[in-house]
Amino acid sequence: MSLSGFKKGDRVVIIGGGFAGLQLAKTLRKSELKVVLVDKQNHHQFQPLFYQVASGRLEPSSISFPFRKIFQNNKNIDFRMADIIKIIPEENKLMTAYDRTVSYDHLIIATGCKTNFFGNKEMSEHAFSMKTTQESIEIRNKILFSFEKEIFARPEDKQAWMNIIIVGGGPTGVELSGAFAELKNNVLPKDYHNIDFSKFNIILLEGSKSTLNNMSDVSKEASNKYLKDLGVIVRTETLLTSYDGNIATLNTGEKIPTKNVIWAAGVTGNIIDGLKQDDIVRNRYIVDRFNKLKSFDNIYALGDIAYMETPKYPNGHPQVANVAINQGKNLGKNILRVLKNKESKLKEYEYNDLGMMATVGKHKAVVEFPFWKFKGPLAWYVWMFLHLMLILSVRNKIVIFFNWGWSYFTKDTSLRLITHIDYDKEEILNVEKESN
Repeated sequence: MSLSGFKKGDRVVIIGGGFAGLQLAKTLRKSELKVVLVDKQNHHQFQPLFYQVASGRLEPSSISFPFRKIFQNNKNIDFRMADIIKIIPEENKLMTAYDRTVSYDHLIIATGCKTNFFGNKEMSEHAFSMKTTQESIEIRNKILFSFEKEIFARPEDKQAWMNIIIVGGGPTGVELSGAFAELKNNVLPKDYHNIDFSKFNIILLEGSKSTLNNMSDVSKEASNKYLKDLGVIVRTETLLTSYDGNIATLNTGEKIPTKNVIWAAGVTGNIIDGLKQDDIVRNRYIVDRFNKLKSFDNIYALGDIAYMETPKYPNGHPQVANVAINQGKNLGKNILRVLKNKESKLKEYEYNDLGMMATVGKHKAVVEFPFWKFKGPLAWYVWMFLHLMLILSVRNKIVIFFNWGWSYFTKDTSLRLITHIDYDKEEILNVEKESN
């Protein structure tokens, strides 16, 4: 049997509190196992709405859920805030930063993905990514502060603060572009009366022939139209080849002055040192249909970090939330079956694709279900409803619904806070010298 060895009282350590790890912990919350959830953050982050934090539409607390709060009534689940740097499988131990160790009987790796800069060190140093709540806040700070800086900038530097380049035309890039466009059209001109927002350029770069390349032609065409209607400059079959913090160079040779580049062009798995290279392919752990690594009887991988071949998905599953949630739930139920001596009822994982969706702006969205594809206002309402239902707590559902309702009727948001100011001392000195 591929899944075995779980006994009452065993210590199960889960690395990562994303969709997969959190779902597994929730499934085991009433079991007779000792479950330890380990994460670098003390909270679960609802990644599909990061772009709304970055654009000032939602507060970070609305999409963040403290682990200790989630499991405060579950005595068998404990949380450790730590950064795991190495797995020592021969000792059933994990090494954390500061040379601390965590022991386990069974290990589940659910570390998810990080931004993939494809080895471009320059890009990783100067471009923004959006894989954590903190990074979303940093984007919000930088974009809003750009307009404050534009007011005092030298004439030759002003346009650089008014150009935003978003790299990647997938759902993240499309949704972020649409959100910034709505800020440009409906909100920011009310705040900055002396800025000419016709010069504010939101440039979306996509290497393929269309945005939302994994969706149908109808969705591709609709998303392109929605973006262009909002004023987004969509550049397909265009790559960003270099960026030094001031000038973005495209594969066409064009150079665009900009202080703001947001990278949404790809992800790669968060691999932890210590396991065999034979267990890894394309920065994902190779697992069987029960999410177990082939070289170990007590180590499993879930979600984005897991590479599972099935007849329906011979090249592995897409790295999306539904896969992560369902794998966490399936593994959890299988573990409970083992504890009840029902190994004969174990179920192999099978992904049922429920579809894809993306929103561009108010009344502008695309939805693709297996049985129905549609766009426009109805798709937008469906997108909002389904995302709201995935939010963990009732309180947060209400807060998000209120914020969305306020923005819907007022075309405004009150969350335009700059919480960190990064004054460039050298730049200030240069301006002062010129003024004297």
